[in-house]
Amino acid sequence: MAVLAWLIPFCVAAVVATVWAGWAQRAPKATGDPASLAEHKRFMAAMERTTAGSAPGERSGR
Repeated sequence: MAVLAWLIPFCVAAVVATVWAGWAQRAPKATGDPASLAEHKRFMAAMERTTAGSAPGERSGR
């Protein structure tokens, strides 16, 4: 019985490692092109709004 008490944690760890490895190797979710292009357009519009209001003599911090 003592041997079983020593083996159970290692067996559980092996099962958890196997499940985690399978989860980590899964294919990433693909975002559709229209969704990613729309997100990029929103990002570019936000960037233009934040830099368009600066005066010509001000530094933008870049």
